[in-house]
Amino acid sequence: MPDRAPQPVDRQLPTDEARDLISLVRDIAQREIAPSAAEEEDAGRFPREVFTLLSDSGLLGLPYDAEYGGGEQPYEVYLQVLEELAAARLTVGLGVSVHTLASYALAAYGTKEQQVEHLPAMLGGGLLGAYCLSEPASGSDAASLRTKAVRDGDDWVLTGTKAWITHGGIADFYTVMARTGEEGPRGITAFLVPGDAEGLSAAVPEKKMGLKGSPTAQVHLDGVRVSDARRLGDEGQGFAIALSALDSGRLGIAACAIGVAQAALDEAVSYAADRRQFGKPISDFQGLRFMLADMATQIEAGRALYLTAARLRDAGLPFAKQAAMAKLHCTDTAMRATTDAVQILGGYGYTADFPAERYMREAKVLQIVEGTNQIQRMVIARHLAGPEGR
Repeated sequence: MPDRAPQPVDRQLPTDEARDLISLVRDIAQREIAPSAAEEEDAGRFPREVFTLLSDSGLLGLPYDAEYGGGEQPYEVYLQVLEELAAARLTVGLGVSVHTLASYALAAYGTKEQQVEHLPAMLGGGLLGAYCLSEPASGSDAASLRTKAVRDGDDWVLTGTKAWITHGGIADFYTVMARTGEEGPRGITAFLVPGDAEGLSAAVPEKKMGLKGSPTAQVHLDGVRVSDARRLGDEGQGFAIALSALDSGRLGIAACAIGVAQAALDEAVSYAADRRQFGKPISDFQGLRFMLADMATQIEAGRALYLTAARLRDAGLPFAKQAAMAKLHCTDTAMRATTDAVQILGGYGYTADFPAERYMREAKVLQIVEGTNQIQRMVIARHLAGPEGR
């Protein structure tokens, strides 16, 4: 197996603090994450101890307020941290992105009392979150969700099943979207549900082609009772909260995708420099050199795209269109780059002795989660041409 160390990505960071942060993340990734990534993914093992370390290091609440234990970093910096983590192991990078997504509703829409009570533990207390929007019969059509929340005095009783939940069964808290009123998007409300709530359970995790270390499972809510103090935002505001969270979450997926693509490129460059055919390194062959050049160009373009969207978000400007573009381009780039990496490694690329095949399997799911790439195209088109059927 090639042993050339890849060159770190040359990042444009806004502050010395951000540069120190990236150095810390790279150190953790190299020491604690990457060495066991292949073995643990093959065994389907979730690295909870890594998330504890990330929490202790202040890396699970980077974009949130320092008042509640967050890192108060701009998205421009937070996303580059995600990229570094995902390059080491997607289960970790994606897990941090999902945790950030699950914390969003409380951080952005919770009351001061709710934030004081819950955010410190969520952002720096070792807790891990999950985000519950999709259901077995409503994936892309999230506004048709069927999980119900019925008012009972000062409590709400939640009943239904959520599907495709990252961290399902191991999360300490779940941000759950449930129907409290009329059909459609206006009848949905958000709730913060404890992971140990009575009546909450998870099915056996899905058997997936990749990302095997990250549990994905249905979550069942069988008369789960939560107090009205755990309702996030106003009644009927849940769908708007969910869409707002997903705009930011899509940027997290874009950054993770570029991390995987960069790891695949690094592996391909290293292998091509070491592998000799016809008396010279295969990196001397023009056809292969062009493949590497195309991979690198698309990765740099994706990185620039997600950072542009992040800077709009940091400036308080609309960024939904750019977030959809970033998610679309970066995840498609990850699929192409990982496929090309397997091709460059030839027969070895198809074996588990090298990580290229794992990167390829993992890249596929990034085109699906948090809005399929067909949905991203619909979002972009609506910004360009207006709603369909006008």
